[in-house]
Amino acid sequence: MAAPVAIIGGGIGGLTLALALRRRGVDAEVHEQAPELREVGAAVALSANGTRVLRELGLGEGLARCGAVPTELIYRRWDSGDRVHDHPVAADYERRFGAPYYGVHRADLQRLLAAECGDRVRLGRRLVGISAAGSGHRLEFADGSVTEAEVVVGADGVHSAVRRWVTGEDPATYSGTSGFRGLVPVEQLPSLPDPQAIQFWMGPGAHLLHYPIGDGSIVNFLAVVHEPERWSAPGWTEDVPVERIRDRFADWHPGVRELVERTSLPQRWALFGQRALNRWYRGGAVLLGDAAHAMLPHHGQGANQTIEDAVTLAECLRDGDRGTALRRYARLRRARTRAVQRSSWIASDLLHLPDGAEAERRDHQLTGIGTTLHWIHSHDARAAATRP
Repeated sequence: MAAPVAIIGGGIGGLTLALALRRRGVDAEVHEQAPELREVGAAVALSANGTRVLRELGLGEGLARCGAVPTELIYRRWDSGDRVHDHPVAADYERRFGAPYYGVHRADLQRLLAAECGDRVRLGRRLVGISAAGSGHRLEFADGSVTEAEVVVGADGVHSAVRRWVTGEDPATYSGTSGFRGLVPVEQLPSLPDPQAIQFWMGPGAHLLHYPIGDGSIVNFLAVVHEPERWSAPGWTEDVPVERIRDRFADWHPGVRELVERTSLPQRWALFGQRALNRWYRGGAVLLGDAAHAMLPHHGQGANQTIEDAVTLAECLRDGDRGTALRRYARLRRARTRAVQRSSWIASDLLHLPDGAEAERRDHQLTGIGTTLHWIHSHDARAAATRP
């Protein structure tokens, strides 16, 4: 028998939702198009608004085993490496926000979630058709299989098939910036200061973010460059020679050069944002995560906002009729995700300022970063969803 909820996409958002629904007595089935669960990308930064939810779902011990707690948040100059501003993380982050901050390999997080979801994940299921069927929906997959569900959740990313059914459009927009990612052992980074910290290196037309993951022996980085030409590659990644990223950072600090020269992922990632959606659901089909609000990664909130979506939707579906649940979910999530989206776009421009007066003003404003982003990290999505 088909589950009452069909989740399209077996990434972080889809699996978190399946687990959150199960904990609330709602059966759900996850349909993932890949033949195996394999997270795309290197690592993910989980802030308190995400780890709070994952702890409540029983993943606290697993996260502590596979996650690294950064020592500090540091902003540096691109060339000299001078500290512009720093703020402690390990010393007081959990005390301030009630949950920890972790750097985690995406594959490790996905394995933790999948293990809890058990046999409710169907692999090799690429959605090719949605149609109304009675009070629910009929789903057709490329392998010829068909199922029905009362609620269909599009957790299928930036170019969501479910969103085309819900809105009839693809609002994903190339931001004019591309990212290069990598995982590098700390032992290969002799010139990198403070490898156990979260660090932003800010420079003209580019920036580089890195943080430790796992046991701290690996550094994950994302190097972002201003590349305004239209994105023409199919999908959202393309293989590139390592020289392309190396040459772009050739005159940066030696620690940055060591990171980009040793990347294990010589790919260019298009960074897509998305204009805010007015419609998040149609009938019983609803959107979650990047399908609803793709955002730039400069606040580290893509995965965390998806996790917030998941627990909110699970709470809304626990009680009441479907229409009421989906309206309430959209109301709870629309304004918050729009605010995070906007803030991430602003951060992109600020991190890429050329040396000069504007950059100096930005550097001065960074002294308040400890409180500037408090509204993001302190949010308790489950509590917000259970308020009358």
